[in-house]
Amino acid sequence: MPYFDDDGNELDPNLIPVPGLCLICKKNNDPGEEILCTLTRLDQKEGEEFICHAFEEEENTNGF
Repeated sequence: MPYFDDDGNELDPNLIPVPGLCLICKKNNDPGEEILCTLTRLDQKEGEEFICHAFEEEENTNGF
């Protein structure tokens, strides 16, 4: 699925680094959450701190 910014430029989500918070989220790699997660990452790609209100920590990460 293509993604576009407000100016109509196509964005490649594969070029946006995956934040550490996403790596310990139980929704990471869930096909049903992929669009929401991608849009959240694209929206915050220029930010200093990544915040995701849908974050749910995976049970087996022990905080890492």
